[in-house]
Amino acid sequence: MTHNDLNQWRPRVLSVLRAFSGFIFLLHGTQKLLGFPPSERVVAAFSLSWWSALIELICGTLIMIGLFTRQAAFLASGTMAFAYWIAHAPRDMFPVNNGGDAAILYCFVFLYLVFAGPGPWSIDAARGKDRYLD
Repeated sequence: MTHNDLNQWRPRVLSVLRAFSGFIFLLHGTQKLLGFPPSERVVAAFSLSWWSALIELICGTLIMIGLFTRQAAFLASGTMAFAYWIAHAPRDMFPVNNGGDAAILYCFVFLYLVFAGPGPWSIDAARGKDRYLD
């Protein structure tokens, strides 16, 4: 497989990255708000964690389907940066020790989506509101 063969898949793989990142992010919201997947992580209504979970649920859904992707990714990225500094960084200096490595990864993947867009397999692209530019 040549470099050009890989490059032709770049837009589609961007769509796959967006969809799966959004789906996993959305699951964090459903776990905290709805108790699914089952866990002890359900949070109290209107707490800081509840608002974060609501953003995870809504933005995760939008990112997953590729609708208002850049806006949702911007909000999600900022939320994860905030979550890292408020909830994780005070525990320990190293992300691997403070449990914040996922928050950092989400922050930067979503920040990338703000600039890269949703990719061709998205509702935004189907609506002609955003298209992948090479």
